[in-house]
Amino acid sequence: MNKEIFEGKWKQIRGQTPKWWSLMGSHDLEKIDKAGVKYDKYVTLLQVKYGYTRDQARKEFARRFAEFEAEQQQSNEHISK
Repeated sequence: MNKEIFEGKWKQIRGQTPKWWSLMGSHDLEKIDKAGVKYDKYVTLLQVKYGYTRDQARKEFARRFAEFEAEQQQSNEHISK
């Protein structure tokens, strides 16, 4: 995910983060809120909290966010029927 898309989706990502990663607390989210480049800070915190490599953190975030967006799409399709 590129940084601009991440910034645009930050509110959704922020809301889902505690469900995706239990070790990421509100204090971590506040750090990300204050970061100049939220995506980089998010990935760094995943590395620190979970021991991921940078590439693993990016891939794991991308996987979880893709699943979330697919669920949202299905939910929206169900509602519109």
